Amino acid sequence: MTLFNDTELFTPGLAGKKVFDIPDSELILIDNFFTKEESDRFYERLLRKTKWREYEMEIYDKIYTVPRMIAWYEDKDNPGADQKGPDWNYELLTIRGRVEKETQQDFNTVLLNLYRNGNDGVGWHSDKEHNTGPNPIIASVTFGETRMFRLRHKFSKEIPQVEIPLHHGSFLLMSGTTNSFWQHQVPKTARDVLPRINLTFRQTRRNV
Repeated sequence: MTLFNDTELFTPGLAGKKVFDIPDSELILIDNFFTKEESDRFYERLLRKTKWREYEMEIYDKIYTVPRMIAWYEDKDNPGADQKGPDWNYELLTIRGRVEKETQQDFNTVLLNLYRNGNDGVGWHSDKEHNTGPNPIIASVTFGETRMFRLRHKFSKEIPQVEIPLHHGSFLLMSGTTNSFWQHQVPKTARDVLPRINLTFRQTRRNV
C-alpha cells in the first residue's frame, strides 16, 4: 500500500460550498474544507498512526469480512464506551475541532474507514439508529483518493440517485431526515486508485 509519495496526486475539489436541493434531506458539501497542505499531512499521519483492523459482520447467519479497514475512537466518558479503546490523537482532535466549529455540534465518536484500493467499498445502507437516533447528524471528512459517494431515496424510486465525488480535504454534512429517507454507498471501482481515508463523526448515545 502506497504511503507517503502519493499526496501530490490527490485532487482537492473546486466547487466550494454546495447545498443540495433534494427532497427529505439536508446535505451540504464543502470542498477544500482543509487546505491541500493540511490534507496531505492528515492523510499521511492517519495512514501511518491509526491501528487499522478488519471488521466482520453477520448477514443472514453468515460472517463476512467487510472490504475495507476500520478504526473507532470514542470519548472515554461516554456511557458504555470501551475504556481500553484508543485515545484520540492530535490529528483526530484537530479535525474534530474544525468540524465542530463549522457545524456548531458536539461529536463524541468517529469511525475511520480505509479504502485501500478500488476493491474496497461499502454497499447501500443507512446508519443504524440504536445508538444515534433515527435522524443523526453525520459529519464526513475525506483524505486521499477521490471516490464517488452515491445516495438513493428509500421509498421514491422516481427520484434520481445523487452522485457526489468526495475529494481530498472535503467535508460532507448529512443531517435532517437524510438518514431516514436515503441510503448511501461508496461503490467499488475497476480503476487503479490510491488509498482513501474517510472519517465520520457522530453523537453516540447508548441505553446503558
